[in-house]
Amino acid sequence: MTDVLEVSDLAFTYPGAPDATLQGLNLSIREGEIFGLLGPSGCGKSTTQNILMGQIGGYRGDIRIFDQDLAVLGRDYYERIGVSFELPTLYLRLTARENLAFFASLYRSDCIDPIEALKRVDLQDAADQKVGDFSKGMKMRLNLCRAILHDPELLFFDEPTSGQDPSRARITRELILSLKAQGKTIFLTTHNMTEAAQICDRVGFLTRGHIPVVGSPAELMRDYGEGVVEVTRKNGAGFETETFAKDGLGQNAAFLSALDDGFVSVHSKEATLEDVFVSVTGDAT
Repeated sequence: MTDVLEVSDLAFTYPGAPDATLQGLNLSIREGEIFGLLGPSGCGKSTTQNILMGQIGGYRGDIRIFDQDLAVLGRDYYERIGVSFELPTLYLRLTARENLAFFASLYRSDCIDPIEALKRVDLQDAADQKVGDFSKGMKMRLNLCRAILHDPELLFFDEPTSGQDPSRARITRELILSLKAQGKTIFLTTHNMTEAAQICDRVGFLTRGHIPVVGSPAELMRDYGEGVVEVTRKNGAGFETETFAKDGLGQNAAFLSALDDGFVSVHSKEATLEDVFVSVTGDAT
């Protein structure tokens, strides 16, 4: 699978800051995958995205996107990427339809019809409502419309479900998965570990300026979990749970007996992605 984005030994220090925000960061994102960058607040996730979007210069290291050095990519780069910031960037006095029509005018390529874009995030009924009257969640969904308007190949999403209730957040996740199904490459940052586990093909944990751990959520949750299986059985009016080591389960007489004795549930003790986050970053927030 082709890498759309490759970062080698990236380092960056804000002017006047005593310490580097990024130091020796290495990262690759494959074509057609959803990659989640996870890490504590202030660790440099947004800085990393802003550098990759060409918003911040003065970095050290090598960055290749679409098999070209980021430093030589010109205006055409912005025809090929879509961006949804955590803080929506919209014109509050314009309606949703007017916002999308304006942003569409900035691109040379053909854009999606504004109403069709709004339908994808369930905002079509608010097309002619002023954005200043939108809730935060509605603004976030309109921001997503802006990002996909010109049908870009690579999408940067920063906390894409921020401010959304569970049903709207589900619509956003379904949109992201549908974009992946179309072959888009998606780089997102989020604090929502459950969401990352649900939609990301791979995640990387950013801590102390670099990314020490990368893998699929399933692999990481298994690797950082406990090597045991729990069997719960009914015991009179209540329940009892026994724990067995995973190794040699097929030959473990006690485990096999527990399965024959009217068990209610059997499950392994994988870690959650939140457990992995705390283990890797040392941050429980």
